[in-house]
Formats: sequence, C-alpha cells, structure tokens
Amino acid sequence: MKKILIIIITFACVIVAGIFWIHINQQETDITKTQTKVGFILNGTVDDNSWGESHYIGMEKSAEELNLNVIYRENVPEDDSSRDVMEELIKDGCKILICNSFGYGTWELECAKDHPEIYFFHATGVEQLDNLATYFGRIYQMRYLSGIVAGMQTETNEIGYVASFPIAEVNRGINAFTLGVRSVNPEAKVYVKWSDSWTGEEENAEATTELIQEHNIDVIAMHTDASSPLEIADQYGIWSIGYNLDNSDRFPDTYLTAPVWNWECFYEPRILECLQGRFEGIYYWEGVETDIVDLAPLTDNVKPGIAEKVEEARSRLMDGTFDVFYGPITDNEGNVRVKEGQSMTDAAMLNNFFWYVEGVITDGSE
Repeated sequence: MKKILIIIITFACVIVAGIFWIHINQQETDITKTQTKVGFILNGTVDDNSWGESHYIGMEKSAEELNLNVIYRENVPEDDSSRDVMEELIKDGCKILICNSFGYGTWELECAKDHPEIYFFHATGVEQLDNLATYFGRIYQMRYLSGIVAGMQTETNEIGYVASFPIAEVNRGINAFTLGVRSVNPEAKVYVKWSDSWTGEEENAEATTELIQEHNIDVIAMHTDASSPLEIADQYGIWSIGYNLDNSDRFPDTYLTAPVWNWECFYEPRILECLQGRFEGIYYWEGVETDIVDLAPLTDNVKPGIAEKVEEARSRLMDGTFDVFYGPITDNEGNVRVKEGQSMTDAAMLNNFFWYVEGVITDGSE
C-alpha cells in the first residue's frame, strides 16, 4: 500500500511539474507576441568598433529573440540634458530604459524615481531601486588572459597600457592585466598612460604616442573606448590588444586579441524577466561562467605556445578553482595587499581599488 501511495505521489509531482513547465514556456511565447519598446542611451555611437557597438550587437540579437523595438540615442551628453532624452523615450512608449555609461547615473536615478512603472538598467552604475538595476561583467578575468598573451609576446619586457581614468574599474583592469603578464613573465613591466577620456580619439592617440616614444614598448593594451591606440600601434608596427570588440580585421598585421563583451548574454534574460514581471533591482556582476565576457580569438600574430597557456588559465577560471585576485599579491610599493590563501572581496574590487600591483608603472611613479 505504501509503495502504491509513493508511486501516486511521484506521478502527481511529475504532472504538476509538467504543467508548470508548459505554463512558463507558454508565458514566454505569449509575452513576446506583442512588440515592446526599449530606449537605449549611449555615450558614443552604435558603430564605434568599441563599447557602443558591443552593446548594439548584443541588443539587436536580444531584440530579434524577444520581439523588441529598440530606439537608440547616440552621443548623449553625460549631464542633465540626458534626463530630457530619457523623458522623451518614455513619452515615445518605451517600457524599458538602458544607459550604457556611468556618467548617466544621477539623472537615471532621478528618472527611475519619477517613473516606477518603467524598468531601468544602468551599465557600470552603483545605485539600485526597485525598478533600477545596475550591471557590468567581470572583464578583469579576460584582461588577465590578455595579459598572458602580452607577457609571452613581448621581447622588450616593456608593455604599454592606455587608460582613460584612474577609477576602480580601470585600476582593476590594469592590475588584472599585469598579474596575467607577470604570471608568465615576472620581469615585464606595464607602463600606464592616462588619456583622461573614454571616447576622445585625439587624447588617446596622444597617450599612445607618448608611451611609445618614452619607453621601449612593443605591445600596447588599452582601457578606453577610442580606436586610436590601435591605429597608432599599427602605424608604429607594434603589437596591440584591443577592448570591447574584436577588431582583428582592421589591423591584420599588428592585432593580437581583445577582452570582449557578449551583451546578449545579459540583455536577453534580463529583458525577458521584465516582460514576465520578474525584474530585480539588484547589481549584476557576471563573469566567464555566463559568457558575458570573453577573449577574442588569438590571431596568427600570436607566438606559438601562447594559446595553450591562455586556455589553461581559462579552464581554471571556468571551474572556479582560481580567480584573478587570489593571494599572495604585492603592490608596486612592496606592500602585501592580499595574503596567500586569501582573495579580494567583490566590494573591495568594485569600490576600493586605488592601488597597483607589482610591475605597474604609472605616470610619474618611476
């Protein structure tokens, strides 16, 4: 009798689970029959071969899957005028608003408070509400892998790094890259030059040129959204490591690889949640396990043996046995910042990264 009862209960559970599965999938099908308007605000353009275009590609893939009508607003100033753009998009029927730069934070927060019926997403943002989520990816993991490439590719042991601003996000990337470099080449140094601009082509070109002229640089990496570092490196015949998108086809003679984004891996599930009424106003910081971050395929310019080292490190990141900021880690002033057997917390990596690991040389620090 007891066996019969167990069988009946098990059978009933299977039926209930099946009905639930059918309901969820039916819901996903039904909610995409009606087109949803999404407003997307960019600090650059959708064809910049960099940050803006990476979001555009991911958004367009998501739009095709979820029946979205995406309205893009390009080159929107990161000031109070951006609030007017947000209001216009809402007036135009957008139910979801996305801003792709930290600088929109103040005005997006204000707008979200005034429009609780709208879902908001803020890339690289720091403040959340019930209807406002912030998000980024652990691109530092891919910067570590690209550092391995640079560390094994260099002949001079002097690597250049063009960086926008000395903020936690950028510092985190510099340090991850340098740890990757020195994991395979402890003698190499990473020289950092600040451009003080995300998108300014002239400012980033000047910073790149200065690095090349001041040091014996033979590999250039970057954390800006401008393309000029790649162009200058190509002109000088210097190896380059890009950012945001794979630009190997534009620089076939000098390009090595790049940390890149697969934004559809974030936008599609998050927007589906909005359509289902399951939105969460939290901070998303996803890594290699979700495919949101990746390393562009290594080009034929990369030396033999490097690919194997990169894949070995990637496997460790994937299986969770290793992350970039595991100790021991010493800073460039000789202080132990992370002890052996310890690791940096997410809070420290996100908010308190204002020091540099051993091997980093910033303007005026040598």
